[in-house]
Amino acid sequence: MIKYLWSILFILLSHHSVGQNVIKGNVVDGKTNQPVEGATVTLMPANISVVTNVIGGFSFKSQLDKNMLLTVNTLGYAEQAFKLDGTNKTYTLPIVQKPIELKDVTVSTKTGDIYKPISKTDIAMRGVNNSQEVLRIIPGIVIGQHQGGGKAEQIFLRGFDCDHGTDFREDVDGMPINMVSHAHGQGFADSHFIIPETIESVDFKKGPYTASKGDFNTTGFVDFNTRNALAGNTVKLQGGMYNTWRALGMFNLLGQKAKAKQQSWYVATEYRYSDSYFDNPQHFNRFNLFTKYNGKLNERNYLTVSLSTFWSKWNASGQIPGRAVAEGLIGFYGALDPYEGGVTYRTNVNAQLVTSLNNGDLIKNQVYFSNYHFDLHTNFTFYLVDTVNGDEIRQKETRNMAGYKGSYTHTGYWGGIKATTEAGLQVRSDMTNNTGLSHTTDRFITLQQLKLGDITELSLAPYVSETLNFNDHFSMNAGMRFDQFYNKYNNKLTTDETLPGPGIYKANAGTISPKLNFYYQPNSGLQFYLTSGRGFHSNDVRAVVAEHGYQVLPAAYGSDAGVIFKPAKNLLLNLASWYIYLQQEFVYAGDGGDVEFSGKTKRYGFDFSARYQPLRSLYFDLDANYAHGRNLEAAKSQNYIPLAPIWTSSAGITYTAKNDFNGSLRYRFVGDRPGNEDYTLTATGYFITDAVIHYTQRKYEIGLTINNIFNTKWKETQFDTVTRLKGEAQPVDEICFTPGTPFDARLSVSVFF
Repeated sequence: MIKYLWSILFILLSHHSVGQNVIKGNVVDGKTNQPVEGATVTLMPANISVVTNVIGGFSFKSQLDKNMLLTVNTLGYAEQAFKLDGTNKTYTLPIVQKPIELKDVTVSTKTGDIYKPISKTDIAMRGVNNSQEVLRIIPGIVIGQHQGGGKAEQIFLRGFDCDHGTDFREDVDGMPINMVSHAHGQGFADSHFIIPETIESVDFKKGPYTASKGDFNTTGFVDFNTRNALAGNTVKLQGGMYNTWRALGMFNLLGQKAKAKQQSWYVATEYRYSDSYFDNPQHFNRFNLFTKYNGKLNERNYLTVSLSTFWSKWNASGQIPGRAVAEGLIGFYGALDPYEGGVTYRTNVNAQLVTSLNNGDLIKNQVYFSNYHFDLHTNFTFYLVDTVNGDEIRQKETRNMAGYKGSYTHTGYWGGIKATTEAGLQVRSDMTNNTGLSHTTDRFITLQQLKLGDITELSLAPYVSETLNFNDHFSMNAGMRFDQFYNKYNNKLTTDETLPGPGIYKANAGTISPKLNFYYQPNSGLQFYLTSGRGFHSNDVRAVVAEHGYQVLPAAYGSDAGVIFKPAKNLLLNLASWYIYLQQEFVYAGDGGDVEFSGKTKRYGFDFSARYQPLRSLYFDLDANYAHGRNLEAAKSQNYIPLAPIWTSSAGITYTAKNDFNGSLRYRFVGDRPGNEDYTLTATGYFITDAVIHYTQRKYEIGLTINNIFNTKWKETQFDTVTRLKGEAQPVDEICFTPGTPFDARLSVSVFF
């Protein structure tokens, strides 16, 4: 299969005409001197346009003339024109930042980044106030926390309960966040090691339509891109209700001489503490440290290196049965097992070298490494199994993850058709030590070891993607990806009921994922698109070896038909209908890799987004989403998909002023949804309103953040669980929940220098 993919690549490249690009250069930020990716550079008077690459590079196949002009246009910068001096050199074009406005947004079909204008305007207008807001930038996504902030959020998107990342892929600066074969569940994606203020941009796409994205890319993916440089230094202090505190510092480590050489190095660090709003104080602690170097080594090579470390420890109230509250055993914010909680930490090293060739082609080489620790105590069923000691469990693992990503991008022409080929190879290795599941009591007493072993998972994935721009109106993209997984489990228990005994078990599996996407743009304010592809998510190694590699990479087939419309200069609309079919629905029990096979499922729905800016200082955003999901192998009255969101929406009004009061008022809405397969249990919806107010000056900023301003009592996460309380004769099947945030106010002071 790998030879087949590289043969396709050779044929594609061989058909590209190779000509020398005479006019070439780089676009850089006028303040930081860092490259600007995605800027449109137009050669005048020929009126030929190209888009800058990841290192700000551009090139034209044209003879040089001193009367020529280069104009640069991109969101967040003033449009500028540069006159060529007639010499054959590499031109550096510095552009000046300006406030982002919707009137500057253009609907472009050349890259297929249909959501990029939305994400860039949202981040600029709304800002990112905490780690949860990072994910909420994505239209249609719903997140929930059922450990009070200490573990990865539960993710809901397009009618999927993605658990903690099973069907949604997350990366930061190209490094995977999702953990394969995790002690708590497949795809566990804890993004809390990202400091929100370091995020420069968020790229996302819904559906399995991108060849460079493999595992977990069922409902879509998100790429968090951290800043390559800081415009200045920042110190921020925040405090609020429930004994909540946060301190942040961001500092440049290099001076003006380094900036002139296009080099930057900064450090950011934060510390958080909160007892939170639960009756059982959370005593939540989190420490983050992040540093990043980005620099131009020479005319052809750019190097980016980052290092981060993260540590978090907390107590948790967990999820509680509704009857425990109704009967007065505990309050709405109470806990039945005060020993729930955990500790986790992760250290990352990430390096990427980008090389630009003489003909404008790009070579990317990236390596990354993570050392990770996870130790979690939970109690879902209380006294269901062990009526004396309770059912508390401990999930624990230590992991080393290492990987490589390499790609080569070539642009050429088939007659008048512009053809861009990207070919890549991705390698990832995960090795865990003593991944375990045990029955415990009072957190520190182990009663029985249920699972214990070492997990080794290696994945290899070559891919190729071809984009053809036929003219200014029509383009298409076709891609192919092959993923091969090598799984090994060293079982250390004789009592593991899923395996015949201790020893090493192996199983391998592979899958092919084709993609095909079309984009049609009749004018600069209208674009139609039709995207389709096959995706998948991998399975826990412990389940893979138990099933001998059979049906462990079920396919997900998806398609989107949508339109992006800009009927007025200050109004942007996006409407898409979508469909996803799963060959096999997996439900992760979250305890030792156990998986329930639920059969074939289908989902369809629509997404609607609107962005409106009637005044420069006033910005409206609205997202509304509908999803219909059913199990195809169950009877009609038994075919609901538990916890699958049906209606979701979010919207806000944001007022911005450069040096004055600014702020936003936002809501989050989730409708009622089925709690189980026959909808006899209901996961109740909620409508929550939040507000942010800032007073901003050039040297400082004072901010007030209020969550749930109307103090609505709501359930953030909900589960259909059979539980038994202490002393109960019979278990009860009902909705268990984690309460959402009540009214919560926090004041912050930031100093800029």
